[in-house]
Amino acid sequence: MKVVVQRVSQASVDVVNELGTIDPTFEPQQIGPGFMLLVGVSDEDGEEQLSWLAHKILNLRVFEDEQGKMNRSIKDIGGEILSISQFTLFADVRKGNRPSFVKAGKPEHANITWIKFNEALRSGGVPVREGRFGTHMRVGLINDGPVTITIDTGNL
Repeated sequence: MKVVVQRVSQASVDVVNELGTIDPTFEPQQIGPGFMLLVGVSDEDGEEQLSWLAHKILNLRVFEDEQGKMNRSIKDIGGEILSISQFTLFADVRKGNRPSFVKAGKPEHANITWIKFNEALRSGGVPVREGRFGTHMRVGLINDGPVTITIDTGNL
């Protein structure tokens, strides 16, 4: 799994339909202070990767304490998470100018793994909002810091 973790003061997502307008069947999601996650899944990813990753994200100490030092986790600050599935994190751009996505997980596996990952985050006591898997989304965020961290379980 690959995840881009962005510390945000707020973030939101809505879904765009085939006409290029906001999809009324999706309730827009928004969060206050916390993390906006871009989550990519490969076919090799499973319970071990998603559990390790959820634990790591829930305990990352990247929020400032009273002395201005990054010493608090998302749980410590009562933050929220916006999780967005993002197969393009597995883009291979070594050949040509069009990215290849063959290393991204097959949609059914990726969706199930992403859902389980979000549940693992929730079980850690943090509210999690989600985009909609496999759709065109419009994501907005206000970075805080900025603090942006990439985590790749393939490097474990």
